[in-house]
Amino acid sequence: MASFSFGTGNAAKLLRLPLYAAGRIGTLLVPRGDAWVIGCGAGIGDGALALHGVATEAGHRVTWLTRSARDDVDAAALGIRTVRRDSLRGWWRTARAGVVVVTHGFGDANRYAVSGAFVVQLWHGIPLKRIGLDSPATVQVPALPGAALLRRLIAVMYRAAAQRIRVLPAASHRSRGRLESAFGLGDDRVVVTGEPRVDVLSAGSDSQRRDAATTLLTLTGPLLPNQRALLYAPTWRDGAPDPAIPTAEQWVRLVELLERRDAVLFVRSHPLGQGAYSPPWSSGRVRMLNSDLLPDVTPALPRFDALITDYSSMAYDVGLLAMPVVYLAPDAEQYARDRGFYGRYEEVAGADFATDWDTALAQLDAVLAGGDAYAERVRRSAALSEQMHAHRDGRNARRVYQAIRARGVPAPKGAAR
Repeated sequence: MASFSFGTGNAAKLLRLPLYAAGRIGTLLVPRGDAWVIGCGAGIGDGALALHGVATEAGHRVTWLTRSARDDVDAAALGIRTVRRDSLRGWWRTARAGVVVVTHGFGDANRYAVSGAFVVQLWHGIPLKRIGLDSPATVQVPALPGAALLRRLIAVMYRAAAQRIRVLPAASHRSRGRLESAFGLGDDRVVVTGEPRVDVLSAGSDSQRRDAATTLLTLTGPLLPNQRALLYAPTWRDGAPDPAIPTAEQWVRLVELLERRDAVLFVRSHPLGQGAYSPPWSSGRVRMLNSDLLPDVTPALPRFDALITDYSSMAYDVGLLAMPVVYLAPDAEQYARDRGFYGRYEEVAGADFATDWDTALAQLDAVLAGGDAYAERVRRSAALSEQMHAHRDGRNARRVYQAIRARGVPAPKGAAR
């Protein structure tokens, strides 16, 4: 059962219109300063954490807008200044901030105090499925009288809100075109800096990244040095049920494969949905790695030996590690009709993508056996990364910061000019 849909989310936005209006009046009366606030829909992590490090190093006063006790604890462990997003202080900090940084939407910050700020939208992955203005899902509303008019209103609101964005980083020129279309922005605002969220995949040595990733995965239990680790990352389906949840028989074959290959499967459900991805019996070979345990999965990617996914942008990210990917998409044709892709799905997944678990397990077994099947998947993964990532030097966050400064945001007081 999914926990969120665009329809319910958009209905809530319409009901909050008076609060948006009141917040707009408040931001007209409160002068903005030179402080920064940062919010992230995934918790303390993602590209927001990378940019936070660069901004604080430069001397800016930065406050993280937290949403939960978990965020408070994670931020405190990193020495990050925080205030609760939805508190009165959260509104005040957002209203006074000169720069507001988000990764998902304006709701990452205090949504009623964003107007008039210099907004940096980091986003949270290279789009494969259509997003924003390119996707009909974005303007979904409940089936009510006048729904067509409400959808048009939501589209107008979305486009107008997106115009507040001053900087939106893109991983490459190909990704840039998708983001420009999805947000209705020009190329003066969507800049090819690389995504700060993947800087962690280029920082340090291979062994350092793998050791740090192993530490994160052991939050689920022991992971032996020679055990293979596999990541399954199904995509949220806008509130609809996930058709790829294994049957009891498929779970049996999946666990048999894991035992034979001495592998552990980590299941990463989308934060906005939840599925029955546990086998019908207790098995240490299958572990949940949901966002409540690990808000940001990117730093853990270097420990995985293969990725299984359908439409997740992680398929682009793991290419930086030349990681083999097995694509499992039982509803690809329906998803293309309802949501749509940028280009053809086969251009990313290949013509041999699996439409059921039996095929996916056969492909995964061949990958884990090594040889030609493994080498071909590695080649395809690296080639996809070459197309979609213009930078891979671990300095994406610094380029984003330079783009922010180049657009008129002043250096912190007392900093060297």
